[in-house]
Amino acid sequence: MHMLKGSNTPVPTAALRVELGWRAGAGVPDADASALLLAGGKVRSDADFVFYNQPRHASGAIRHEGKRTTDGRVTDTLLVDLARVEPAIETVVLAASADGGAFGQVPGLYIEVQDAAQGNPVARFDNPGATTETAFVLGEFYRRQGAWKFRAVGQGYSSGLEGLATDYGITVDEPQHAAPATAPAPAVAPAPPAAAPPAA
Repeated sequence: MHMLKGSNTPVPTAALRVELGWRAGAGVPDADASALLLAGGKVRSDADFVFYNQPRHASGAIRHEGKRTTDGRVTDTLLVDLARVEPAIETVVLAASADGGAFGQVPGLYIEVQDAAQGNPVARFDNPGATTETAFVLGEFYRRQGAWKFRAVGQGYSSGLEGLATDYGITVDEPQHAAPATAPAPAVAPAPPAAAPPAA
């Protein structure tokens, strides 16, 4: 089912494979899939952020499965088991970040949700017209009256994964900037210790 930006569709409360895909080619930046588990619009802690450096959520509900290249197409995959998502979690945000360029240089970007057991597509959103964005929220799963739905989002960020993550309450360490090179300070001999006062 091909979706328009902002539309939503019911999805089964089951194990789903979320495939982020694009066309490979010369000069095309790499992209990475990630997921954020939200309660009240924010993560509860940094542990609710699943990506290549933290590939598994403690609940077992989400796992980052990694990349494959087939027939000129690159895919990065997340496995999302909605039946195992904790009751406190209302939304699972599905995001992508570009490494070495912007999404305007990534052709044919899409997100597809498949039934993990059968491999059948459940929903697909082809992301329209990116330009300078370096991160995107492509879609999200959200609870509605005890069932799950998928929404096609297509919200871009020019501030990269850090900007996107910060919006959802992730603590992002500032990169350590190297101190400017300066002349070494002259060596100073340590002062001798003060003499102890005489005993009374």
